Formats: sequence, C-alpha cells, structure tokens
Amino acid sequence: MSPPTAISLSNLTLPHPTESLMGRKRSASLLKVEEVGGRVEQFLDRSAYVNINANWVNAKGAWLIHVVLVFTGKIIIDTIPGMTQQISWTLVNLIYLALSYLMFHWVTGVPFDNELHGGAYDDLTLWEQIDDGAQYTPSKKWLFTAPILLFLASTHYTNYNPWLFAVNLASLIILALIPKLPQLHRQRVRFLAGDVSGVSTPVTPVFSRFDKPEQSDPASITEEKFQ
Repeated sequence: MSPPTAISLSNLTLPHPTESLMGRKRSASLLKVEEVGGRVEQFLDRSAYVNINANWVNAKGAWLIHVVLVFTGKIIIDTIPGMTQQISWTLVNLIYLALSYLMFHWVTGVPFDNELHGGAYDDLTLWEQIDDGAQYTPSKKWLFTAPILLFLASTHYTNYNPWLFAVNLASLIILALIPKLPQLHRQRVRFLAGDVSGVSTPVTPVFSRFDKPEQSDPASITEEKFQ
C-alpha cells in the first residue's frame, strides 16, 4: 500500500479582535431632528376611538376659559403687597406662556384611557393631537391668537417699557409661536443623539484570502512525517 499523500493547508489569518471585530464606533450627533408618530399602525389606532384628551378644545366655552384664567391670575397677583401694574401684567403674561407651553407643547401622551389607542399618542404633544394634527383649524387659530392678544395687552399696560417689552416678546416667540409652526409638527430636536448602549456596531470578520498551497514532492514523503 502506498503511503498517504501529504496535504498542506493554507494559512488562515484572522484580523485583530481589537480592531476589526470590535467594529466601528457609532457616530454621535450633537443635534438631531427626527419625526415621531408617523407609522401606519399608529394612524389606525388613533382613529379607533375619539381622543377626549384633545377633543375638549372644540367644546363650548373652551375658548372663554383662557380669558377667565388670565383675569383670575391677574386678580390673584394684584393681591401681592407692593405689586405694580407693570410687574403684574408681565407676570401674568409669562405665567400664561409657561403653563400653555407645558400643557400644549411639552407633555406627551394621553393621561387616561391610553390603552384604547394602543399607545399611538405616546410621542405626540397635546397640540399635535388637536384636530388629528390638522393645521389652521379654528381651535388652533384661537390658541395661536390668544397669547398674541395677551402680549399686546401686557405691552400696553406696562407703558411700553423697553425691557419688559423685550422679555414679553422673547417669551412669546419662544414659548408660544415657534412651537406652533406647521414646520415643527411632529418634529423632535434631540441633543447629543448617539448610541445609547455605548456598544460598538459589530461587523462581519474579514478573512484574508487563502495563500497559494504549497506543492509537495511525492518523493520527499517519508514515514517521519506521520510520526
């Protein structure tokens, strides 16, 4: 019986685990704008039941409640000893803008009966839920106009003080007007948006191509190679 032929395997090299197998780091952005609540199943869940969390803005007296709250807050602030009309109207304007921003543009989701909609409103603010997200509806026009009217009233009763005017105007633009723009509908600005887990993205190991097999001479095969 002739001795078996020697087989030479080519060298197989793997990349260093600290370089290729670890993968590349996920890039992190300081500022990221992304859209929320746009999946088809979420639209279907929203149409299943009436959203009573946002439907109240179309009810009778919903517009008048803003006027009542403003004058109620004005009366309460005027009871503070030493309060002047300029500071009083400025505080009324700032408090109204802060509370309206918190209510319409900061808090997301539905506080009750959320299971009826399958969590479809979890990422949407109250402003985005009103009228199913439609723009330029009567309710949204009123909510857009109300802070402007209060700003004009506070500017008049503060005797057009330039410093108080600047504070009221900046608050109006930042807290009331910009968040209501259609261009920002369902848009979220994320700061330091990157890899949350901190784990590198794995990549497929890359193997080097096989080396050319060595040619063995049958005459050089001896019994010593099999011991």
